[in-house]
Amino acid sequence: MLYRDAGVDIDESDRAIRSIKSLARGTFTPGVLTEIGSFGACYRLSGFRDPVLVSSADGVGTKLKVAFLTNRHDTVGEDLVNHCVNDIAVQGAEPLFFLDYFAVGKLDAKVAAQVVSGLARGCRKNGCALIGGETAEMPGLYAGSEYDLAGFIVGAAERRRLVTGKDIRVGDVLFGLPSEGLHTNGYSLARKLLFEVAGYGPNTPLPEVGKTVADALLAPHRSYLKPIRALLASGLLHGAAHVTGGGITDNTPRILPKGVGVFIDTSSWKIPPLFELLRRIGNIPDDDYRRTFNVGVGMILVVPRAGATRAEAALRKLKEKPFRIGEVIAARRGAPRVEYR
Repeated sequence: MLYRDAGVDIDESDRAIRSIKSLARGTFTPGVLTEIGSFGACYRLSGFRDPVLVSSADGVGTKLKVAFLTNRHDTVGEDLVNHCVNDIAVQGAEPLFFLDYFAVGKLDAKVAAQVVSGLARGCRKNGCALIGGETAEMPGLYAGSEYDLAGFIVGAAERRRLVTGKDIRVGDVLFGLPSEGLHTNGYSLARKLLFEVAGYGPNTPLPEVGKTVADALLAPHRSYLKPIRALLASGLLHGAAHVTGGGITDNTPRILPKGVGVFIDTSSWKIPPLFELLRRIGNIPDDDYRRTFNVGVGMILVVPRAGATRAEAALRKLKEKPFRIGEVIAARRGAPRVEYR
């Protein structure tokens, strides 16, 4: 018997890796010292006086099920890179390099190339090198041609410029930056509501959203690296929260020091129609709604009240559309928390 008889095709893997090498090389920065295919990827850290490495690992979640259903695989890689970039950018880090893990039941070199094209695009846009990863064909563990995708990012920041939230004070202003859709969270509930409860298909038009179901659900998870860098450069960033799983409710307290909480004015921005559609279909209670979805806010930036006007101007200069969603308040009791109006 051959390995292929057990479901693993080494020749198909070689074809996939050839495509991956070409795509990855297009993301290389001067710090990359090794080619794709080395046992370990080498990166030379330079340009920092007292560097702190900041890292994160994440996945795309069940958004992948939408990619399988629609046979559209060229966006989930960009989702993954942007998610990971945002996670380290909120701490003031500059992304350096990225590695991916792509595991599949039956490898298709063309599908793998589509996935990696999204990874490469995301890395190029964020100035981050795709320097390695793993492609694993595991029949019996994953169904058919379904796959899982995860990523690991490393960035760096000057120690004195790390954003830890320690400078957050009562009276600081919270700005929200718009999301591009669900990003990479809440898809288990969204799929259940749209496909099972409402009975929609991927090509069903959503008039209130202005897109089909597939287009709405596959909208990319955006990067907030540029606006975060702009506020960092101007010395106006006291803290930043990437709104992912847990929503505004669970992610904002992660950056708050003891003794403070935040007040969020839910009337300060227009919740996008897709979220409101999901809420109506599922009759979702407010608490669960705000912890499952980002409800149109992908990033929260905390700035000093005295610098709020300058911060807003800096964001608008980048064509951002910030909305002032709340402020830092004294914590009434216990751990930092979010209060809504």
